[in-house]
Amino acid sequence: MTDPTARWLRRLREARAHLPEPAPVVAGQLTRMAGLTLEAVGCQAAVGTRCLVEAPGHAPVPCEVVGFADDRTYLMAIGDTHGLVPGARVVPTRERLAVPAGEGLLGRVIDASGQPLDGKGPLRARARQPLSAEPINPLARAPIERPLDVGVRAINGLLTVGRGQRMGLMAGSGVGKSVLLGMMTRYTEAEVVVVGLIGERGREVNEFVADILGPEGLRRAVVVAVPADQPPLQRLHGAMVATAIAEHFRDRGRHVLLLIDSLTRYAQAQREIALAVGEPPATKGYPPSVFARLPQLVERAGNAHAHSGTITAFYTVLAEGDDQNDPVVDAARAVLDGHIVLSRELADSGHYPAIDIARSISRVMPLVTTPEHRRLAQRFRHYHSLYEQHRDLVNVGIYQRGSNPELDVALDLRPALLDYLRQDLREAVDFQTSLDDLRRLLAVTERAA
Repeated sequence: MTDPTARWLRRLREARAHLPEPAPVVAGQLTRMAGLTLEAVGCQAAVGTRCLVEAPGHAPVPCEVVGFADDRTYLMAIGDTHGLVPGARVVPTRERLAVPAGEGLLGRVIDASGQPLDGKGPLRARARQPLSAEPINPLARAPIERPLDVGVRAINGLLTVGRGQRMGLMAGSGVGKSVLLGMMTRYTEAEVVVVGLIGERGREVNEFVADILGPEGLRRAVVVAVPADQPPLQRLHGAMVATAIAEHFRDRGRHVLLLIDSLTRYAQAQREIALAVGEPPATKGYPPSVFARLPQLVERAGNAHAHSGTITAFYTVLAEGDDQNDPVVDAARAVLDGHIVLSRELADSGHYPAIDIARSISRVMPLVTTPEHRRLAQRFRHYHSLYEQHRDLVNVGIYQRGSNPELDVALDLRPALLDYLRQDLREAVDFQTSLDDLRRLLAVTERAA
């Protein structure tokens, strides 16, 4: 053994001698099971720690510590609780919550535990990524400076997204959120796409992977699927797993597109957990911890330091009853860098994608577009809004042409404006084409101005 090696081993042994001994594992007993919550006594485990509850005649049930009070520890099962009995042994583990990550995940569909769902054999991913991450220093984040081509003309031209931005898709049920996500999954300029299908119907998971995403889109994507029938802890972890995988690729210099469908199901899972452990409801049945969890998840996306990659994130937010003042919708608007509102009225009329331009905004657009682009987008919005303000007068025939020259222009442009906003599901429109179409559409008004 060479001298340098001997010195290194000696220093390693000396360092280990000063490390504290790991705390002994203290098992407890299961005393109560009420709804989703398990209570144990005598179990010394920190919040977030994994435990195994030994069920006689069955495989141990994995659980996670979600709270404590006095000598009681509250756990929530990750899997099926069939076979649990009073007095069952609760054994804490030292397992660190981590998920597989790396190139071997591309093209695969996994669950919230990192296990494959697609029947393609074991994952070839040796790297492990912690489920939780340290907050990023806001002053260390690289600024958002480049536009991102998402392949959707209305978004490219009028709601331009920056690389590293976090956007919300706000809509009621059945308005086309998942289909629009599928379009962006296939057409966005990103090296890696990570999709989190959280709390959706099981049928929709297969449809998204097979039809909306397709083999070509799946080739560069990782899908984390946690259907609605999974325990709330699994649904909560699903969004965190998708984010952790995206962080792994970003930290290795990749440009990542993160799609979470939906942020509302994530919030509802946290609500179920919080209410089960006794947290009082605050706003429309949502406990305060729900509104603390949302920014903790969302802030993990975006840019990191200047020499890393980026995570551009889209989160769908379900507006229950099409109420844009729903607590989760309102909280999401406050923590995201913009929002795209999908209109049921437009969807019912066959207008797709059903983007309500007047109620949508991208807060990063001024930072990543040219002055000409911003001027064109503002003029488009002006004529679109002008028509909407006078639509009833026009439809009943009260308005007479010549009364308002600006409104006359808006009436003439109306068919072209609608054509610009419409796009077929299988059609991709790149960023430059979106801008050229906008420039041609408003060329007449530009000359008049």
